[in-house]
Amino acid sequence: MDALELFAHPVRLRVIHALAGQRTLTTAQLCEVIQDVSKATVYRHVGVLADAGILEVDGEERVRGAVERRYRLRRDRAAIEPEAMAALSPEEHRRVFAAAVATLLAEFGAYVERENADPVADAVGYRQHAVWLDPAELEQLITGLRAALVPHLGNAPAPGRRRYLISPIQFPLED
Repeated sequence: MDALELFAHPVRLRVIHALAGQRTLTTAQLCEVIQDVSKATVYRHVGVLADAGILEVDGEERVRGAVERRYRLRRDRAAIEPEAMAALSPEEHRRVFAAAVATLLAEFGAYVERENADPVADAVGYRQHAVWLDPAELEQLITGLRAALVPHLGNAPAPGRRRYLISPIQFPLED
C-alpha cells in the first residue's frame, strides 16, 4: 500500500494522532481513545499501519491468554514525502485533503461529545484568516509556524499536559 492509501483514511490518521507524542498504547487502549469507531475497525487499521511500518511493537504481554501488543508511532515514517506530494494529481490532493478534514471533524466531534468538554477553558480555536502574502512572506509565515511547533512535537505525556490537535492549513484562495 502506498503512502497516499495509508494516509488518506480518517481512522488511520486518528490512530496516528492517538500515538503521537511518544505514546505507546495497546489496540484496546486505542479503542478507548477512539470510542466512536468500532473495535474491529480500529484493530484492522492498526494492523494496516503496523504492516506498513508506520507503527512498531513496543512490547507484548499476556492478557487473559492472548498476547496484547503495545504500539508506538514511527514519526520518521508517518508522513507523505514532499516528492510524493508533488507527484499527486489534483484528484489525489482532494482525496488527501478530504481525509484530513474528515479526521478533524471526527476528532472535534469526539471532543465536544465528552461530558467534560469546555471549549473556552480548553482554548479551542478554529478561526480562519484570509491574508495577502507574496511568496517570501508565505515562506516566512510557514517557517515561523514550524519554529513554533517543532520544539513541541516530541513532547511526551506528563502530568499537567493534554494532547492538542493542531492543524495548520493554508492554500491560495484565488489566482
